[in-house]
Amino acid sequence: MNTSAIGLVTNPTLDSSDPSYAWTDQGIVVESHAADVFNTIDPSVMQDTDGSLWLAFGSFWSGIKLIQLDPKTEKRITPDSPIYSIAYHDPIEAACLSRHNNNYYLFVNWGFCCRGTNSTYNIRVGRSSKITGPYLDQEGKDLAQGGGTLFLATEGTFIGPGHAGIFHDGEVDYLSCHFYDRNRGGSAALSVRRLTWAADDWPMAPSFGSTPAK
Repeated sequence: MNTSAIGLVTNPTLDSSDPSYAWTDQGIVVESHAADVFNTIDPSVMQDTDGSLWLAFGSFWSGIKLIQLDPKTEKRITPDSPIYSIAYHDPIEAACLSRHNNNYYLFVNWGFCCRGTNSTYNIRVGRSSKITGPYLDQEGKDLAQGGGTLFLATEGTFIGPGHAGIFHDGEVDYLSCHFYDRNRGGSAALSVRRLTWAADDWPMAPSFGSTPAK
């Protein structure tokens, strides 16, 4: 069933020793019901350079969706605001939004996770000049029409990399993802590695055979 919801909780500090430390439930950001053609899981939030706030979400069903959030409340900007369809494949999930230079990037997962060494997860990517899309792969195919350049796949003992996370530390970009370690019987693990960019501004996948980033 696609009856699901993405909620928001807030805390004034991440220091658990601070007297003000407390998580507060702020309610639902977006939800889906059996009659909807989308699913509200796997949230990815990105704040654009103009201060606008966006949320990508979704899995299976009709694919990955995007809505705008209110930067003050971090809730959907209006209850009936547009829902943009930005990627589709069967199956698809685990969106991640990021920006590099003048382009927006959408990372998604194809395949199936959570099956240990039998997992078929692989990460795909497309980019757009607008956050609302269309996101095109390196061959110019729209991700909403089944496009998606292969970014990261099973390599050696690292099985089924999934759900990319992109974060910035000064001038350096990093990629996080989970995978299944064949050397440990298919146990789930997390990898954090340096992310570099080609001259044409496409992301370059780190080798799973390399030493993990420190």
